[in-house]
Amino acid sequence: MDTVTERLRERGFAFLRGETMRRRLEALGPLADWEAFAESWDDLGPDPYLAVVGRQRSRRHGVFHVAPGEVRRAPDRPHYQERDHNPLQGGIQRAFEPLAPHVAESVSLRTVLLEGARTFAPLSPPSPRWEVETHQFRIEASRGRAGSPTPEGMHRDGVDHVLVLMIRRVNIRKGTTSIHDAGDRRRLGAFTLAQPFDAAWVDDRRALHAVTAVEAVDPSRPAFRDVLVATYALR
Repeated sequence: MDTVTERLRERGFAFLRGETMRRRLEALGPLADWEAFAESWDDLGPDPYLAVVGRQRSRRHGVFHVAPGEVRRAPDRPHYQERDHNPLQGGIQRAFEPLAPHVAESVSLRTVLLEGARTFAPLSPPSPRWEVETHQFRIEASRGRAGSPTPEGMHRDGVDHVLVLMIRRVNIRKGTTSIHDAGDRRRLGAFTLAQPFDAAWVDDRRALHAVTAVEAVDPSRPAFRDVLVATYALR
């Protein structure tokens, strides 16, 4: 069995360094438009549902139907989570700016989504098919104001599996991811997505996750954390 899949089965999560994750992706499909894909994080929309906590967040959202070897874009729709999974913003339909067309059609995004399907398939029923919600997130920090990647705190996303891929970190520190048992909340592990392609894999049925706030290293310069989050829900 694949090493990442085996770690997910045994521990409920896995962390991969960027160089290893990039090799996995390149072995599966092209990343020919990666530079334009990463630069698209400069054009995200505001998150209008945040009040005080976490309002430094901007994002875009898209939905795909995914199976091993297959990715199809689904119609845009609001994002919804139960309050049990997101006590801060659950229980409401949240409509975000959609993925830009060149992002939704990116060969890099397709390769990432197929890698998630390949890795999660052995942990799923035969011939799995998922609805995958894809989120582009930018968390900003500035002088005297940290940026909160998970303002809802320790949480589940309410799906089957989650893949978080680091795109860029610019002029920030901290931002440590912690993984916790969904039953007794004991800490299972922690790591920091620090370099492009660093990846966190989470079995959302078994584990909670949270990320500490990020701070600007030099408050006079732009400071931000860009990640791609893809949540896989069996359909």
